[in-house]
Amino acid sequence: MLAYLVLLVAVLSRILPHAFHAVSWNFTALGGGLLFFGSRMGSSKRAAWMLPSALAVLMATDYYLTVFAYGYPFQIRTYLVTWIWYAAVCLLGMGLLSKPTLLRVATGVLASSTSFFLISNFVVWTSGFMSMYPHSLAGLGACYVAGLPFYRNDLASTALTAGVLFGLPVLAAHIAESLRAARHSNLPLA
Repeated sequence: MLAYLVLLVAVLSRILPHAFHAVSWNFTALGGGLLFFGSRMGSSKRAAWMLPSALAVLMATDYYLTVFAYGYPFQIRTYLVTWIWYAAVCLLGMGLLSKPTLLRVATGVLASSTSFFLISNFVVWTSGFMSMYPHSLAGLGACYVAGLPFYRNDLASTALTAGVLFGLPVLAAHIAESLRAARHSNLPLA
């Protein structure tokens, strides 16, 4: 249930900026949320129904944003790579973060944000999206340079989201243990 609540927050973090006309440069809870969602998928049997349901929600979100927020016609082929990336990040979370550590969370954050930056900008360059970048090495470089502010914000938002989602339970456990230890140390000896 918590995994789906996190997915809902991730979706809202993409939709609400458009609803309030406060669009930021790719600062959402999506990357960290997908890593967390994947970490909660558990066994392959459970993942077999959780992953498709998450993808369906994210596909619907992409449709809504494309048609209603951006005003573009929706073309499935434009999103296939993105949808594969969603699944890959969930699977990364499932494999890497089933037993989270600081290093594993940092690796997941870096891998998910960097892979999205590299893949999405490459797709923009190859598709000739709005003919923004020439099909040359210089055009590819210009595409990646133009994407750097989005990458920076995606990396920061993914790190923040993953840090909260994976770090708060650890912090709460440490606080509970400290309180338990303090309570036991103040008990009179019988």
